[in-house]
Amino acid sequence: MPKINQPRKGSLAFSPRKRAKSPVPRYQSWPSYQGDPVLQGFAGYKVGMTHVIMVDDHKNSPTEGKDIMVPVTVVEIPPMKVAAIRAYSRDTYGRHPLTEVWAGELDKALGKRITLPKEYDFSGAMEALKDAIAKGVAEEIFAVMHTLPGQVSGVPKKVPEIMEIRVAGGTVQQRFEFIAGLLGKEVHLKNIIQPGAYADITAVTTGKGTQGPVKRWGIKLRKRKHARGGKKRHVGNLGPWNPHHVRWQVPQMGQMGFQQRTEFNKRILKIGENGDEICPAGGFLHYGVLRNPYVLIKGSIPGPVKRLVRIRPAMRQGEHVVRQPAIEFVSTESKQG
Repeated sequence: MPKINQPRKGSLAFSPRKRAKSPVPRYQSWPSYQGDPVLQGFAGYKVGMTHVIMVDDHKNSPTEGKDIMVPVTVVEIPPMKVAAIRAYSRDTYGRHPLTEVWAGELDKALGKRITLPKEYDFSGAMEALKDAIAKGVAEEIFAVMHTLPGQVSGVPKKVPEIMEIRVAGGTVQQRFEFIAGLLGKEVHLKNIIQPGAYADITAVTTGKGTQGPVKRWGIKLRKRKHARGGKKRHVGNLGPWNPHHVRWQVPQMGQMGFQQRTEFNKRILKIGENGDEICPAGGFLHYGVLRNPYVLIKGSIPGPVKRLVRIRPAMRQGEHVVRQPAIEFVSTESKQG
């Protein structure tokens, strides 16, 4: 009988598979960029899915130049506000926060997330940041931005989410001047990324609680008499006698879902201003009516409806060519069934 050889069940790439610390995703890296200063990220709320009819503009595709049906995810993108500017220094041990400047007037809703200062020396903080840039100590400039969920009727929350978004391009001084002009103001996605471009979409996946090794890792069901005694969905064995402990690579039950995941190179098909033009009768299932600008992203993205979604310009775009999508029709049929 030939030797049975097959790959292990399930990927170890995301171990340990434990719950995310926060429903707000975090980025550890940002795409390289050469050009005028620009913000490198945005956030919105997942609405649901629909489909569009568009012209296939992929070169050498069998349907090039023809109308095709493409599934898309709708993300509601109300404006975000720049609450603060944060500077980082860098040494051989990595990046370290240096100083920051908060806007003179902050949203009252932000007080539900953080403690707002009653008396704040804005001019003193700004001078300290300018001195750090002049001395060459500050190497990275980030914008501390927050969402405005109060404008979104489909998401039952009023407390904003806060996140850091990198300012890229130009010199450190140019980046500072760029973001200083936006401090305390609203920012829109259309000023950050254009239709046809590629983006990385990050969200925390749908939580499924505790699951067994069959569903969690994809191991086989045990057969015949090996399935007796209620062991049908158990792993075959827990490993060798020595070393005398169970190795972490062995498939076992545990948390499934509610983990941060990033999907790379998702194409932005459309950024619209009026949500009514794509909203089905009665609104989107489990979400409601779109009342803010929206973005159509090709394909599916992680997370359930109403989950916060972060958008970042593509880091691994490679040979993807940016073309303006030719969308001819967006389905507004009811998603009820």
